[in-house]
Amino acid sequence: MAEQATRRAPGRPKKADKATPVAETIVTPPAPKAKAKKPAIKRTEAVQTNKEFEIPRNGGIVYMLPQKGVTVYDASKDTIREIRYCPNEPSIYVDEQSENARREAVLFNEGRIFVPKNKPNLRAFLDAHPENMSNGGGVFKEVDKKLEAEYELKKEFALSEAIDKVRDSDITELLPVAIFFNVNINVPVTEIRYNLLQIAKRKTSDFMQAFDSPQVTTRASIQQASDFQIINIKDDGVYWFDSNSLIVSVPVGQDPKDVITRFCLTEKGASVLSNIEERLERLA
Repeated sequence: MAEQATRRAPGRPKKADKATPVAETIVTPPAPKAKAKKPAIKRTEAVQTNKEFEIPRNGGIVYMLPQKGVTVYDASKDTIREIRYCPNEPSIYVDEQSENARREAVLFNEGRIFVPKNKPNLRAFLDAHPENMSNGGGVFKEVDKKLEAEYELKKEFALSEAIDKVRDSDITELLPVAIFFNVNINVPVTEIRYNLLQIAKRKTSDFMQAFDSPQVTTRASIQQASDFQIINIKDDGVYWFDSNSLIVSVPVGQDPKDVITRFCLTEKGASVLSNIEERLERLA
């Protein structure tokens, strides 16, 4: 009988040698992708070489600009001089034009006239003409699209700032302004903000200036003092409600609230305003 091979039972796995460090796998995060560089956009601002003038109102189909007897003040010579447009003359002043000078009509078609750069004398005539609005006239003006765009941008940005003021300001900051513009403050806050928003749209500049005006806060205090019977506002004067003693008299035809507001902003009326504000604080 063949001798069977003796098999040894598998033993325990060898313990790792403590002295041998176990290798750690270090995961390197992927490098952030570089943002795609936006292609540069090149622009060339057009230079306006021609001038344009317009009649803003009632220009009609054709309007002939008066030239007969048109005089302007010449500061360089400190004298009054007559001007007219003659295409073949280098000057617009009659006393500098030749005997053969021939005047040509200056016509606005549908309220507009375009003047090319090769007609400097026509430009000079329109610039100097007394009916030009820049000279105090009331007929025509130069069209400056850049200036008009700047004005419109400024107006729109101011309106946007006013709207943000209505939306973001605390109601305690808005109440004096609301009182100044005669907005009813005894309604929900949303209604106060809505009414102020309408004022901000109509009177943007006045609305924004009101936030930094001492007259606004003073008038608000005066109105509150009247509502809570601290003072009594009458047509002939403003009185303390409890003692009926006169604070300030009101001249005939003037608004009592305006008078007392101006008075409180003077050195003499400062103590009155301080007294009113102290009484209002005690009511809070």
